[in-house]
Amino acid sequence: MTTMNAPKTATLYRMVMSKHLCPWGLKAKDLLEREGYSVDDHWLTSHEQTDAFKAEHHVKTTPQTFIQGERVGGYDDLQRFFGKAVADPKATTYRPVIALFAMTAFMALAASHAAFGTPFTVRAAEWFIAFSMCVLALLKLQNVESFSTMFLGYDLLAQRWVPYSYIYPFAEALAGVLMVAGELSWLSIPVALFIGSVGAISVFKAVYIDKRDIKCACVGGASNVPLGFVSLTENLMMIAMAAWMAADALGLGFALHH
Repeated sequence: MTTMNAPKTATLYRMVMSKHLCPWGLKAKDLLEREGYSVDDHWLTSHEQTDAFKAEHHVKTTPQTFIQGERVGGYDDLQRFFGKAVADPKATTYRPVIALFAMTAFMALAASHAAFGTPFTVRAAEWFIAFSMCVLALLKLQNVESFSTMFLGYDLLAQRWVPYSYIYPFAEALAGVLMVAGELSWLSIPVALFIGSVGAISVFKAVYIDKRDIKCACVGGASNVPLGFVSLTENLMMIAMAAWMAADALGLGFALHH
Protein backbone atom coordinates (compact mmCIF):
# COMPACT_ATOMS: atom_id res chain seq x y z
CA MET A 1 0.00 0.00 0.00
CA THR A 2 1.33 3.44 -0.96
CA THR A 3 1.49 5.97 1.83
CA MET A 4 1.37 9.73 1.55
CA ASN A 5 4.92 9.92 2.89
CA ALA A 6 6.37 7.52 0.33
CA PRO A 7 9.43 9.01 -1.40
CA LYS A 8 8.87 10.43 -4.85
CA THR A 9 11.02 8.73 -7.46
CA ALA A 10 11.78 9.43 -11.09
CA THR A 11 13.81 7.63 -13.72
CA LEU A 12 16.04 9.76 -15.91
CA TYR A 13 17.91 8.75 -19.06
CA ARG A 14 20.58 11.22 -20.17
CA MET A 15 23.75 11.33 -22.27
CA VAL A 16 26.98 11.13 -20.26
CA MET A 17 29.94 10.46 -22.55
CA SER A 18 33.66 11.09 -22.37
CA LYS A 19 33.35 13.92 -24.91
CA HIS A 20 29.79 15.04 -24.30
CA LEU A 21 27.81 15.75 -21.16
CA CYS A 22 24.25 16.75 -21.98
CA PRO A 23 23.46 20.06 -20.23
CA TRP A 24 19.70 19.46 -20.48
CA GLY A 25 20.18 16.17 -18.66
CA LEU A 26 21.94 17.95 -15.82
CA LYS A 27 19.15 20.53 -15.69
CA ALA A 28 16.50 17.79 -15.64
CA LYS A 29 18.25 15.99 -12.76
CA ASP A 30 18.61 19.22 -10.82
CA LEU A 31 14.94 20.14 -11.34
CA LEU A 32 13.75 16.72 -10.21
CA GLU A 33 15.88 16.88 -7.07
CA ARG A 34 14.68 20.41 -6.27
CA GLU A 35 11.11 19.14 -6.60
CA GLY A 36 11.85 16.46 -3.99
CA TYR A 37 12.34 13.46 -6.25
CA SER A 38 14.85 10.69 -5.79
CA VAL A 39 16.39 10.21 -9.25
CA ASP A 40 17.21 6.82 -10.73
CA ASP A 41 19.89 8.22 -13.01
CA HIS A 42 20.63 6.15 -16.13
CA TRP A 43 23.61 7.20 -18.23
CA LEU A 44 23.65 6.74 -21.99
CA THR A 45 27.39 6.42 -22.53
CA SER A 46 27.61 6.00 -26.31
CA HIS A 47 25.84 7.19 -29.44
CA GLU A 48 24.86 3.59 -30.18
CA GLN A 49 23.25 3.23 -26.76
CA THR A 50 21.49 6.57 -27.16
CA ASP A 51 20.13 5.66 -30.61
CA ALA A 52 18.89 2.32 -29.29
CA PHE A 53 17.11 4.06 -26.40
CA LYS A 54 15.42 6.54 -28.78
CA ALA A 55 14.27 3.73 -31.06
CA GLU A 56 12.93 1.67 -28.14
CA HIS A 57 10.88 4.53 -26.69
CA HIS A 58 10.03 6.24 -30.01
CA VAL A 59 11.57 9.57 -29.02
CA LYS A 60 13.81 11.93 -30.96
CA THR A 61 15.79 13.53 -28.13
CA THR A 62 17.29 12.95 -24.73
CA PRO A 63 17.09 13.42 -21.79
CA GLN A 64 13.86 11.61 -21.07
CA THR A 65 12.17 11.42 -17.67
CA PHE A 66 9.73 8.77 -16.44
CA ILE A 67 7.58 9.27 -13.33
CA GLN A 68 5.47 6.42 -11.96
CA GLY A 69 6.21 4.46 -15.12
CA GLU A 70 4.84 7.16 -17.40
CA ARG A 71 7.09 9.09 -19.76
CA VAL A 72 7.07 12.82 -19.00
CA GLY A 73 9.50 13.78 -21.77
CA GLY A 74 12.46 16.11 -22.11
CA TYR A 75 13.54 19.06 -20.00
CA ASP A 76 10.88 21.44 -21.35
CA ASP A 77 8.20 18.80 -20.81
CA LEU A 78 9.46 18.30 -17.27
CA GLN A 79 9.18 22.03 -16.59
CA ARG A 80 5.59 21.99 -17.82
CA PHE A 81 4.88 18.91 -15.68
CA PHE A 82 5.84 20.93 -12.61
CA GLY A 83 3.80 23.93 -13.74
CA LYS A 84 6.76 26.10 -14.70
CA ALA A 85 6.80 28.51 -17.62
CA VAL A 86 8.82 27.49 -20.67
CA ALA A 87 10.28 30.34 -22.67
CA ASP A 88 9.58 30.46 -26.38
CA PRO A 89 12.96 30.99 -28.11
CA LYS A 90 11.22 32.79 -30.98
CA ALA A 91 9.14 35.14 -28.84
CA THR A 92 9.97 38.84 -28.83
CA THR A 93 11.47 40.11 -25.58
CA TYR A 94 12.96 43.25 -24.06
CA ARG A 95 15.06 41.28 -21.59
CA PRO A 96 18.40 41.76 -23.44
CA VAL A 97 18.12 45.55 -23.51
CA ILE A 98 16.86 45.74 -19.92
CA ALA A 99 19.88 43.72 -18.79
CA LEU A 100 22.22 45.81 -20.95
CA PHE A 101 21.04 49.22 -19.77
CA ALA A 102 20.89 48.08 -16.14
CA MET A 103 24.48 46.84 -16.33
CA THR A 104 25.82 49.96 -18.06
CA ALA A 105 24.02 52.13 -15.50
CA PHE A 106 25.70 50.28 -12.64
CA MET A 107 29.05 50.51 -14.45
CA ALA A 108 28.65 54.27 -14.85
CA LEU A 109 27.74 54.72 -11.18
CA ALA A 110 30.70 52.57 -10.14
CA ALA A 111 33.11 54.49 -12.38
CA SER A 112 31.83 57.80 -11.02
CA HIS A 113 32.27 56.59 -7.45
CA ALA A 114 35.83 55.46 -8.20
CA ALA A 115 36.73 58.74 -9.92
CA PHE A 116 34.87 61.30 -7.82
CA GLY A 117 33.92 59.56 -4.57
CA THR A 118 30.21 59.65 -5.37
CA PRO A 119 28.15 57.71 -7.92
CA PHE A 120 25.76 60.56 -8.60
CA THR A 121 27.51 62.96 -10.95
CA VAL A 122 26.88 64.43 -14.37
CA ARG A 123 29.85 62.41 -15.60
CA ALA A 124 28.03 59.25 -14.51
CA ALA A 125 25.14 60.15 -16.82
CA GLU A 126 27.59 60.74 -19.67
CA TRP A 127 29.34 57.46 -18.99
CA PHE A 128 26.03 55.61 -18.91
CA ILE A 129 25.30 56.67 -22.49
CA ALA A 130 28.88 56.09 -23.64
CA PHE A 131 29.11 52.65 -21.96
CA SER A 132 25.75 51.72 -23.51
CA MET A 133 27.03 52.69 -26.95
CA CYS A 134 30.16 50.57 -26.45
CA VAL A 135 28.23 47.49 -25.29
CA LEU A 136 25.64 47.84 -28.05
CA ALA A 137 28.46 48.09 -30.58
CA LEU A 138 30.15 45.04 -29.05
CA LEU A 139 26.98 42.98 -29.51
CA LYS A 140 26.74 44.05 -33.14
CA LEU A 141 30.43 43.35 -33.78
CA GLN A 142 30.07 39.74 -32.62
CA ASN A 143 28.49 39.00 -35.98
CA VAL A 144 28.59 42.00 -38.31
CA GLU A 145 27.11 40.02 -41.19
CA SER A 146 24.06 39.02 -39.18
CA PHE A 147 23.65 42.57 -37.86
CA SER A 148 23.95 44.00 -41.36
CA THR A 149 21.23 41.72 -42.70
CA MET A 150 18.74 42.72 -40.02
CA PHE A 151 19.77 46.41 -40.14
CA LEU A 152 19.06 46.58 -43.89
CA GLY A 153 15.46 45.77 -43.12
CA TYR A 154 14.74 49.26 -41.84
CA ASP A 155 17.69 51.69 -41.97
CA LEU A 156 17.09 54.24 -44.72
CA LEU A 157 20.74 55.05 -45.43
CA ALA A 158 21.87 51.42 -45.41
CA GLN A 159 19.12 50.55 -47.89
CA ARG A 160 20.59 53.12 -50.29
CA TRP A 161 24.26 52.40 -49.52
CA VAL A 162 24.77 48.86 -48.23
CA PRO A 163 28.35 49.39 -46.90
CA TYR A 164 26.87 51.67 -44.22
CA SER A 165 25.31 48.58 -42.59
CA TYR A 166 28.86 47.28 -42.00
CA ILE A 167 30.31 50.65 -40.98
CA TYR A 168 27.63 51.45 -38.40
CA PRO A 169 28.79 49.22 -35.49
CA PHE A 170 32.40 50.41 -35.88
CA ALA A 171 31.25 54.03 -35.92
CA GLU A 172 29.13 53.49 -32.80
CA ALA A 173 32.07 51.79 -31.04
CA LEU A 174 34.46 54.60 -31.98
CA ALA A 175 32.10 57.32 -30.77
CA GLY A 176 31.39 55.44 -27.55
CA VAL A 177 35.03 54.84 -26.66
CA LEU A 178 35.98 58.46 -27.37
CA MET A 179 33.07 59.68 -25.24
CA VAL A 180 34.15 57.44 -22.36
CA ALA A 181 37.63 58.95 -22.59
CA GLY A 182 36.36 62.47 -23.13
CA GLU A 183 38.79 62.89 -26.01
CA LEU A 184 38.59 63.95 -29.68
CA SER A 185 35.16 65.50 -29.31
CA TRP A 186 35.54 66.98 -32.80
CA LEU A 187 35.25 63.40 -34.10
CA SER A 188 32.93 61.64 -31.62
CA ILE A 189 30.26 64.37 -31.64
CA PRO A 190 29.56 64.43 -35.41
CA VAL A 191 29.76 60.63 -35.66
CA ALA A 192 27.25 60.12 -32.84
CA LEU A 193 25.02 62.90 -34.12
CA PHE A 194 25.01 61.51 -37.65
CA ILE A 195 24.36 57.83 -36.91
CA GLY A 196 21.89 58.71 -34.16
CA SER A 197 19.89 61.06 -36.40
CA VAL A 198 19.75 58.65 -39.33
CA GLY A 199 18.83 55.81 -36.98
CA ALA A 200 16.07 57.78 -35.23
CA ILE A 201 14.48 58.83 -38.53
CA SER A 202 14.69 55.27 -39.88
CA VAL A 203 13.13 53.68 -36.80
CA PHE A 204 10.40 56.31 -36.55
CA LYS A 205 9.44 55.79 -40.18
CA ALA A 206 9.48 51.98 -39.98
CA VAL A 207 7.53 51.69 -36.72
CA TYR A 208 5.32 54.74 -36.39
CA ILE A 209 4.62 55.65 -40.03
CA ASP A 210 4.85 52.37 -41.95
CA LYS A 211 3.57 50.39 -38.91
CA ARG A 212 6.00 47.54 -39.57
CA ASP A 213 6.38 44.68 -37.09
CA ILE A 214 10.06 43.71 -37.38
CA LYS A 215 12.95 42.87 -35.09
CA CYS A 216 15.60 45.35 -34.04
CA ALA A 217 19.30 44.94 -34.82
CA CYS A 218 20.27 47.16 -31.85
CA VAL A 219 21.61 44.26 -29.76
CA GLY A 220 22.95 42.24 -32.67
CA GLY A 221 21.49 40.34 -35.57
CA ALA A 222 20.25 37.33 -33.61
CA SER A 223 18.02 39.16 -31.14
CA ASN A 224 14.26 38.92 -30.68
CA VAL A 225 13.95 42.53 -29.53
CA PRO A 226 11.12 44.25 -31.42
CA LEU A 227 11.94 47.40 -33.36
CA GLY A 228 10.35 50.35 -31.62
CA PHE A 229 10.76 52.44 -28.49
CA VAL A 230 14.06 50.84 -27.40
CA SER A 231 15.67 51.32 -30.82
CA LEU A 232 14.47 54.90 -30.94
CA THR A 233 15.80 55.49 -27.42
CA GLU A 234 19.26 54.20 -28.42
CA ASN A 235 19.45 56.74 -31.22
CA LEU A 236 17.99 59.61 -29.21
CA MET A 237 20.56 58.92 -26.46
CA MET A 238 23.37 59.30 -28.99
CA ILE A 239 21.88 62.53 -30.30
CA ALA A 240 21.43 63.90 -26.76
CA MET A 241 24.98 62.94 -25.78
CA ALA A 242 26.43 64.55 -28.91
CA ALA A 243 24.39 67.73 -28.39
CA TRP A 244 25.39 67.90 -24.70
CA MET A 245 29.07 67.48 -25.49
CA ALA A 246 28.87 70.03 -28.30
CA ALA A 247 27.27 72.55 -25.96
CA ASP A 248 29.94 71.88 -23.32
CA ALA A 249 32.73 72.18 -25.90
CA LEU A 250 31.34 75.57 -26.91
CA GLY A 251 31.27 76.69 -23.29
CA LEU A 252 27.48 76.49 -23.01
CA GLY A 253 27.35 73.51 -20.68
CA PHE A 254 28.15 73.17 -17.02
CA ALA A 255 31.67 72.76 -15.66
CA LEU A 256 31.63 68.98 -15.60
CA HIS A 257 35.07 68.08 -14.42
CA HIS A 258 35.64 70.36 -11.47
